[in-house]
Amino acid sequence: MFTDKKLMEAYKNAKVQYFDENSRFIFFSDCHRGDDSVSDEFSRNQNILLRALEYYYENDYVYIEVGDGDELWEYPKFKHIRLAHSDVFSILKKLHDNKKLIMLYGNHNIYLKNKEYVRKNFYKFYDDYTQDIHDLFVGLTPIEALVLKQKGTGQEILIVHGHQGDLMNDQLWVINMFLLRYFWRFMHVVGFQNPSSPARNHFKRHKIERTYKKWILRHKTMLICGHTHRQKFPKEHELPYFNTGCCIHSKGITGIEIIEGKIMMVDWRVKADPDGVLQIERHIMRGPEPIEKFDDKFFIEYNFSCKNLYEDDC
Repeated sequence: MFTDKKLMEAYKNAKVQYFDENSRFIFFSDCHRGDDSVSDEFSRNQNILLRALEYYYENDYVYIEVGDGDELWEYPKFKHIRLAHSDVFSILKKLHDNKKLIMLYGNHNIYLKNKEYVRKNFYKFYDDYTQDIHDLFVGLTPIEALVLKQKGTGQEILIVHGHQGDLMNDQLWVINMFLLRYFWRFMHVVGFQNPSSPARNHFKRHKIERTYKKWILRHKTMLICGHTHRQKFPKEHELPYFNTGCCIHSKGITGIEIIEGKIMMVDWRVKADPDGVLQIERHIMRGPEPIEKFDDKFFIEYNFSCKNLYEDDC
């Protein structure tokens, strides 16, 4: 019930953006951009994300970063992150300047709730080479939640990071941050896993997913989130719970696209062509499915059958 309360608070305070069949969105989450040190798990995929963002910029998508874009728990100084991944921030700036960037904050970059922190660190940056100040994300306003609303039907999709109601990553995030910054940051480099992270703890991950499915069923609303690092696209007759996955997987990055009124899951990874030349390619993993498939009629039919989820979710 606590998760339900936190999600409803996020929903009620969410930014609302209308969309139609001409709208294009790409959702990535959990990039965890670091300082390019040994513990920076994003480094191995920075070129993949760079190519993906270039593709979406060229094809007029709105990029929605669904939380934990920057790893501010491990690396408290954002200027080190920006410098380490300057090419990625260059394309993000292009998206922002063209009003094609929406940034949500998660637990690992929860500092973005603070408007003064954002103004001080994200609006401008000092360039060591030219020794002057340049614009970055001037006017950026990170948000906790976004509601996409279909112009014609009024159908809604809630987008949140997914940490809402997760005790160690929501209410007790300061303790978790301290442990990660001064202990687990070094331990996971040599193979130990943080048991409080849903990305490392399978039991915790499935528990979070069950509570979110209960919210979807109770409030009859599609949900897109991240946080667990496990990509999810519902199968036939499953509740409309979508998870972007993450951008730090060893095989590449995964995300959710919405285009022409349809939703799909994609991945970007490095593959070799027949001549052995490595290329970064986009691949559709699941879908596309019409968004209208998950309207009120879907939930009426689901409640009637109620046979495809955990028993306590029915």
